[in-house]
Amino acid sequence: MSKKQKPKLAVWKFASCDGCQLSILDCEDELLAIAGEVEIAYFPEASRAMGSGPYDISLVEGSITTPHDGERIHKIRRISKTLITIGACATSGGIQALRNWKDVREYTRIVYPNPKYIETLQKSTPIADHVFVDFELRGCPVNKMQLVEVLSAYLHGRKPNTPKYSVCVECKRRGTTCVMVASGTPCLGPATQAGCNALCPAYNRGCFGCFGPAESPNPRALSEQWAALGASSADIMHAFRSFNAYAEAFRRESEAHEG
Repeated sequence: MSKKQKPKLAVWKFASCDGCQLSILDCEDELLAIAGEVEIAYFPEASRAMGSGPYDISLVEGSITTPHDGERIHKIRRISKTLITIGACATSGGIQALRNWKDVREYTRIVYPNPKYIETLQKSTPIADHVFVDFELRGCPVNKMQLVEVLSAYLHGRKPNTPKYSVCVECKRRGTTCVMVASGTPCLGPATQAGCNALCPAYNRGCFGCFGPAESPNPRALSEQWAALGASSADIMHAFRSFNAYAEAFRRESEAHEG
């Protein structure tokens, strides 16, 4: 009797810094366990082996920024049974989505000696704007244990168990004093999805929103609190325009403070 064929896993890169792919490699012992359950068929960051599709699970890092990217993600979707986006770039356009409020052609004229050779889209957009996505795993970079949980869930046919609540819950769990209440430090934690174990507040710094909006954020109320602490409209706009600038809740709130 022949052995049961392992599910095929592929990892793809679009416009990004590779940090989320490095989080996969940083799983170390957990990665070995995953490798025992799947065939890592395509992962250029880790191996020169290029196994052909179709693939049971595709992990996609990065945003869509060029016409070629737009074509390639559709091809990947067609050969992937399950497509999971990983990281802020893939789920909300990433830090490069800051270009979405500017004229990209102006930047290419300034930066490149021959801008006519630069083929790019006006906006940096998340993968879900182009194809159906089975699951979005947020973070900049992703939490490696959440990544293992998501892969395990799909390999065993269950729903991933990842948090949807805010960073404030993580602060409470680790006994971290609220930086907004105690020291008047502006913090995005109340509107940001958990996943980092409240790393920045633990060092008396406000949350930067690395994991994007929580399930039911109230950014307007948070902005009012920031204003009461002395933050200007420009401060609030820039705070919401960082790693997850083009996530809908953050985008709308930042635009409310333009000008």
